[in-house]
Amino acid sequence: MTNNSFSPLVGQPQAVEILTQAVKQHRVAPAYLFVGMDGVGKTLAARCFVELLFSAQSGHVTSLHHRLRQGNHPDLWWVQPTYQHEGKRLTAAEAAEKKLKRKAPPIIRLEQIREIAEFLARPPLEAPRNVVVIESAETMAEAAANALLKTLEEPGQATLILIAPSPESVLPTLVSRCQRIPFYRLDPESLTLVLTQTGHEEILQHQTILSIAAGSPGSAIASHEQLKIIPENLLQQVTKLPSSYSQALQLGKKIAQELDTEGQLWLVDYLQQFYWQQCHQPQIIHKLEQTRKFLLCYAQPRLVWECTFIELLTSDAGIPRL
Repeated sequence: MTNNSFSPLVGQPQAVEILTQAVKQHRVAPAYLFVGMDGVGKTLAARCFVELLFSAQSGHVTSLHHRLRQGNHPDLWWVQPTYQHEGKRLTAAEAAEKKLKRKAPPIIRLEQIREIAEFLARPPLEAPRNVVVIESAETMAEAAANALLKTLEEPGQATLILIAPSPESVLPTLVSRCQRIPFYRLDPESLTLVLTQTGHEEILQHQTILSIAAGSPGSAIASHEQLKIIPENLLQQVTKLPSSYSQALQLGKKIAQELDTEGQLWLVDYLQQFYWQQCHQPQIIHKLEQTRKFLLCYAQPRLVWECTFIELLTSDAGIPRL
């Protein structure tokens, strides 16, 4: 058996080797925890691993690959965090399509965990085992995590894959029942390869975006998409410090009016990297980290940004002013 199923995955040789050998030696664990920062290939690795598992007893690899990409394989249950809207659950992508603005992030809900238990109550129909993949497992509330714990204790003829940023972000009792598979930041060469292969070479010209990404191709692509959404005149203004209180207030108001919460949180990341490259002043980075905390606490965004720029107004950072 080869690891051809993992050919799209770049920069994670350890994970590929562990998962490939597990299938080759018929020692697939009942549960895995894929951990690492966002955008380094955990979700892609889960798809590749499922394909390898299912193709182990199937001669129709091309057809299988297509079905898995379409999400219509009867023995695969893929779970994503959801919003609750008008009595329906929506993934982040579905909410974006409907242009819904949500203040709180999506979560894995108790009813989704119950659906997993129902799915696993029947034997696999085509594959050697049922597989469940849970993205952003760290978003499970305690009730949902406890319900999943019962399933992990008796998974039956199944393998569960939990995807999370770190072991600490998941309930310890869940972590103890999973085999941990670490995923790492990509080195510059691997990062360049992924961005080139996916048609995002232009990102390589944006040093601030690459600094935000910190070895994560997914984060680099997402940041670049967010950069294109920010109005150009606003971006030009925020990369300079205000020179008066009135300018600080106007800039805070403009950010609150033109950017949603997600955009404002991204702007914090961008400004931290941009200002650091300009002046290497830790106090500015710390101030912007406070800005992030206040935004996450649902403080009034306009007031948060006004206070941020008023405090930056008094800094002597060597950054050009408006």
